[in-house]
Amino acid sequence: MSIIFKRTKILATLGPQTSSPEMIEKLALEGANGFRLNFSHGNYEERDEQIKWIREVSQKIDKPIAILQDLQGPKIRLGVLTENTNVAKGDEIILDYAAEHNGLTFPIQYNLAEKVKVGEPIYIFDGKIRTTVIEIVSETAIKLRVENDGTLMSKKGINLPDTDFGGDILTQKDLNDIEYGLTKDIDFVAISFIQSAEDINNLRQILVAGGSTAQIIAKVETKAAIKHDVLEEIVRVSDGVMVARGDLAVEAGAEVVPIVQRRIIGLSRKYGKLSIVATQMMASMVDAPEPTRAEVSDVASAVIQGADTVMLSDETANGKYPLETVAAMKKVILYTQDHAPVEPIQERAEVDKRQQEAISAAAVSLAEQLNVPAIIAETKSGATAANIASHRPNLPIISVTSEPRSAQQLALTYANRSYVRPDSSESGLALAMELKSQGYFGDHDTSVIIVSGQQPGIIGATDTIKVRILQ
Repeated sequence: MSIIFKRTKILATLGPQTSSPEMIEKLALEGANGFRLNFSHGNYEERDEQIKWIREVSQKIDKPIAILQDLQGPKIRLGVLTENTNVAKGDEIILDYAAEHNGLTFPIQYNLAEKVKVGEPIYIFDGKIRTTVIEIVSETAIKLRVENDGTLMSKKGINLPDTDFGGDILTQKDLNDIEYGLTKDIDFVAISFIQSAEDINNLRQILVAGGSTAQIIAKVETKAAIKHDVLEEIVRVSDGVMVARGDLAVEAGAEVVPIVQRRIIGLSRKYGKLSIVATQMMASMVDAPEPTRAEVSDVASAVIQGADTVMLSDETANGKYPLETVAAMKKVILYTQDHAPVEPIQERAEVDKRQQEAISAAAVSLAEQLNVPAIIAETKSGATAANIASHRPNLPIISVTSEPRSAQQLALTYANRSYVRPDSSESGLALAMELKSQGYFGDHDTSVIIVSGQQPGIIGATDTIKVRILQ
């Protein structure tokens, strides 16, 4: 047999329906390459169990699996209301950080009086109720004018598309969650509601100071983040970007989301960064065993655009058909990659690592000209494999590294399959021969491309391309 697997990866969210070692194993065998832990819900005891289960399953099935810690961020919500409250266009209501529900005064879980300005829009309940700030009433309260009829309910989310948080987007809860994550086996930290590259730099300082090797995923879901130059800088300084389409649609308008998604994937490929497309990819499968045609098209479009990873949220956290959803997504990915090429990108970034970039491009070109079944990448940090992947080859990238963290992070990288082996001058060839003996490259003699460095185990030392015949 030859190596056949999906090049676009699947990130599944754990939740009540899937929080068990048995379900984690089934999801991983069905096609999940990583698991998202949503820190908007649950407690640390549950997280401890989930991380333990994921690592045990990874060992059991001999497959590196990524763990992503998704920080809640300033996801501002109403507090607890005494009852659902109808509001009408023209009503004036007060949001007060220091108050309880009383008539048209509503509690809120964040002090907006310190951030908002008169005239700014505030959207409540995923945009179902639109309001405008008309007065800063006190140090903790603001007055809003309601723009349409609707019903306010406890804990509904609030979006502030025009409000500048001034780099202050990590809440105390986020800081506590980051502190927890510093001591755990976490591969990625996703930061929510970023507005600028400064937000990523602030988080990186905390992670580095805490000794974390986790990579940062910037969740793009605000109007401020999608400004042209701002978005490119966010991609450049992050390790990856998530197109968080739910809140982005509320904050910036649903019509902008497909264009922003395409641009983020393109920029991520330009800079060799991870791209994740998220939110409602197969939302109907929360309640139905089959996806809609529109959802199939949505996943296929992300594959054709060259996304590294597609993500499932409620579908696997709370849905009735988590395994069927992963299987359906995998089926779409495999069919699409076999029948449609990935869209080309217009430009490559002018980066400092020109040698690595040139070697990666040459390796992909040579592999396609020689029609080899795989590119073998010897990599310490994962950077070599990620750079090769940014060229979106139409064949597998087999990565060999001595670092389990790198192997786990590469689990979400386009076309990568990772193996952990000790550093050596022949680790790539040894792995290729091992896979050949297992039948991965078929029964006949074949060649593979091996990308390596003359100093094994040294980060940034990739300088060699070899063609090796496997007999």
